[in-house]
Amino acid sequence: MIDFSYTIWILLIPLFMFVVVGLFGNRFKPIVSGIAGTSGLFVMWVLSLVTAYKYFFVLEKAADGSFQKLLAVNIRWLNLTDKLHIDMGVLLDPISIMMLIVITTVSFMVHLYSIGYMDGEKGFMRFFATLSLFSFSMLGLVVATNIFQMYIFWELVGVSSYLLIGFYYTKDSAVSASKKAFIVTRFADLGFLIGILMLSFSAGTFDFLSLTDIHGPAMSSGSGVMFLGLSTMTWSMIFIFMGGAGKSAMFPLHIWLPDAMEGPTPVSALIHAATMVVAGVYLVARLFPIYALKAPVALDVVMYVGAFSSIFAAVIACTQFDIKRVLAYSTMSQIGMMMFALGVSGYGGHEGLGYMASMFHLFTHAFFKALLFLAAGAIIHAVHSNVMNDMGGLRKHLPITHATFLIACLAIAGIPPLAGFFSKDEILAAGHEKSLMLYWVEMIVSGLTAFYMFRLYYSIFWGKDQHYHHTPHEASWTMTVPLMFLAVGALLAGLIPFSMFVSSDRMPFMSHIELGIAIPAVLVGLFGIILATIFYRKETTIPDQVFNALGGFSRAAYRKFYIDEVYLFITKKIIFNYVSRPIAWFDRHVVDGAMNGVAYVTNETSERMKRFQSGQLQQYALVLVSGVVLLTLLFTYLWTN
Repeated sequence: MIDFSYTIWILLIPLFMFVVVGLFGNRFKPIVSGIAGTSGLFVMWVLSLVTAYKYFFVLEKAADGSFQKLLAVNIRWLNLTDKLHIDMGVLLDPISIMMLIVITTVSFMVHLYSIGYMDGEKGFMRFFATLSLFSFSMLGLVVATNIFQMYIFWELVGVSSYLLIGFYYTKDSAVSASKKAFIVTRFADLGFLIGILMLSFSAGTFDFLSLTDIHGPAMSSGSGVMFLGLSTMTWSMIFIFMGGAGKSAMFPLHIWLPDAMEGPTPVSALIHAATMVVAGVYLVARLFPIYALKAPVALDVVMYVGAFSSIFAAVIACTQFDIKRVLAYSTMSQIGMMMFALGVSGYGGHEGLGYMASMFHLFTHAFFKALLFLAAGAIIHAVHSNVMNDMGGLRKHLPITHATFLIACLAIAGIPPLAGFFSKDEILAAGHEKSLMLYWVEMIVSGLTAFYMFRLYYSIFWGKDQHYHHTPHEASWTMTVPLMFLAVGALLAGLIPFSMFVSSDRMPFMSHIELGIAIPAVLVGLFGIILATIFYRKETTIPDQVFNALGGFSRAAYRKFYIDEVYLFITKKIIFNYVSRPIAWFDRHVVDGAMNGVAYVTNETSERMKRFQSGQLQQYALVLVSGVVLLTLLFTYLWTN
C-alpha cells in the first residue's frame, strides 16, 4: 500500500503561509510576501501532481476494478456518541484528487499573476495572506473525510471570500459587496446545516465513506418519516443542495455573485474558476450516491435549478457592459450546466455520464474561466476601466492577452478541438438521454454563450481605438506567463480521457463523441459567433436596434430581471415593516418593559428596606417592641378564639 500521509502538507503549507505572511510579512519588503506565498503554492501544486500520478497510475485498483477511496490521514476530533463522531483528515478518491489539481493549479497561477497585478497596492501583504487562507479553506473542503469537516471549511471559505471581496475596504461598494456575499451565503448555509443534521440523524454517521457506500448502513437504512410527501432523506438532500446553491450562486441565491467583482481581479479568477462557486457542484458530486439512489426527487431539483440558472444567467450576460460582470454571469451559467449534468445523471457506468460530464466541465472550465478573468485583469490594468465601451482596438497593443483571450472564448463557446467542446458535448449527450426539452434549453445556452463571449471579445479587441490617456501595453511577465499557461490548459485539457479516471461509481468507462449531438452543438456555437461578428466586429447600430426591438424584455435583462429590487422590496417593505418592526416594538415595550418593571420594583423595595438600616438604636428598639406587642396581640386573639 502506498503511503499518502504526506498529503496533509498540501493543507498545512497554505495555513503556515497565512500565519507567517499575516503576522510577520510587514517586517520584510512587500514582494517577499508575494514570493513566499507563490512558492508555497508551487510546492502544493507539485505535491498534488505527484499524488494524482501515484493514485491513478501506481496504486492498485480495488478488486472490482474501481479506484479506491483512501483515508490518507484521519484524526478523531469530537466524540458525540459511541457511533457519531467528527474527524479531521484527508480523503483521497478521483474527484478529490481532481479538485486538488484544479485548486492548486489555478491558485498557483493567481498567486504568480498577483505579484504583478497588485504591485504597489496598499495591503499587498494582507492580500497574499488572505489568498493563502482561501486556498487552505478550499483544499480542506475538498479532502474532507466527513460532512461536518466539509461544513467547517465551507464556512471558512465564506470568511475568506468576505475578506477578499472587501479587500478595498475604503470603498463603500466593496464593503457592501462583501457583506452581501457573506449574508446571502449564510442564509443558504443554514439550510446546509439543517440538511447535515437531518442526514446524520437518518444515517447515523457523518463520514463520507459510510454515507456514500452503496452497501453501507447509510444506504440500507430507511428513508425516514414522510413530510409533504417527501422522506426525511429527500428533505435533507434538498436542504444540503440549498447550501450548494448559495455557494455556487444558483437562482435565486445568485445575487451576491456580480457584486463580488468589487474585489481585485485575481480574487475574481480564484472565486469563479476553481474555488468558491464550484464548491456547490462538488458537494452534490460528493453525496451523489445518496442523491441518485435514495433521493431522486432532490436530484430533480438540482436538474431544474441548474437548467434555469444556466439560461437565466446567459440572457443577462448578453446585456452587461462591465467585462467582469459579463464573466460573472457566464460563470453562473456554466455552473448551472454542471448542476444540470449532475441532475440528469444516473449511477454507475454509462448511466453516470452526466456525473462524469459535470466533473469534466468543472475541470476544463477552471482553465478557460481563470484565463478569461486574468486576461480581463490585464486589460483593466492597461486601460484602467472595466467598461467595454471604453475599449476597442486593443489587439494591436496587447498581442499576448488578445491571443489567450481568443483561445478562452473559443474554448467556452465549445469550438473543437478546444477543451470546452469535449466537456460541453458530454453534458449535452447526458441531457439528451434524460430530457429532450432541457437538452434544447442547454443547446440555446451554448449558442448564447458563444454570442456574449464574442460580443465581449470584439468590443475589447476590435472596433476603433479609443482615446486612451496613455498607450496600452502588455503587463509584466508575472501576469503574461499565467495567461499562456492557462491557454495551453484550455487547448489541451479536453484531450484527457476523463471517463477513465472520474465516474459516479469510480469504475472507468469509455465515452465517445456523439456526432449527432456534437455537430449541432458546434453549429449553434458558430451561429452565435457569426451573429456577434455581425453585431460587434465593426461599429454599427444593429445592437441598439435589436435592443430597442426587444423592448421590455431587453431592459429587464439589463436590469438583471429586477431580482435585486425584489429582494430589497421583500426585506425592506415586508420583513422590516411587518416582521422586524413589530418584533422591535415587542422587544422595547414588552421584554424591556418587563425587565425595567422588575428592576423598578427591586429598586423601590431596596430603597424602602434601607430605611430599616438607619443605625439609630431608638428606631431598632421601637421596631422590636412594636413587633413583640403585635405578635402578643395576635397570639392572644388566636388563643381566645
